[in-house]
Amino acid sequence: MTAVLDEVRAHVRAHFAATGLDAEPGSASVTFLGVERIEVLRFGPDADGVLHYVSLGCSRHPMGDPAAVAADPVRGPRAEVVVSLRNTTPTPGIARTVALLAATPAVDGLVLVEDALIDLGSSLWAQQPGHAPLSAVLLGPGSIDELALAAPMEPVRFLAATPISANEAAWVRLKGVEELRGTWAQDGTDILDPARV
Repeated sequence: MTAVLDEVRAHVRAHFAATGLDAEPGSASVTFLGVERIEVLRFGPDADGVLHYVSLGCSRHPMGDPAAVAADPVRGPRAEVVVSLRNTTPTPGIARTVALLAATPAVDGLVLVEDALIDLGSSLWAQQPGHAPLSAVLLGPGSIDELALAAPMEPVRFLAATPISANEAAWVRLKGVEELRGTWAQDGTDILDPARV
């Protein structure tokens, strides 16, 4: 499915070029045992000082029900993961985390959808002293338009993955996604700040 990934790469590059980020993105390649290579593209920082990390590889195959007897090689939802962070503090290891998130459909049988909570159980990057680790992500709608593919393949969706703390993940489980987002809005939380907690 190299053709699909070529289309995804071109689509993502066109999106960021339209925002003024037309330079070749930085790239990291990550492999996990038993999973095809995942590439992570880094765009930016943009005019607001935000770096955008985009997975390339999750959409290679459709995501399917892990309980299904046979996976459909063509039909099913497809997605890539986008993590956006202000370039204010180092986030070593973030590319591996983005790749890990993109690999969860192949490894754990997850279907990536809006409002999904993915708890990795460990810090998403090497945290700076004095800051609580962000160890989970909350998926939501992203700024990149979905990419239509040739029928009968479903379009590729680009889901924004917002890093959250263990306390915020517990809040989501207890009160729901909208309650957490409402709290962020009420408190003026900058969810792009990697050192916000």
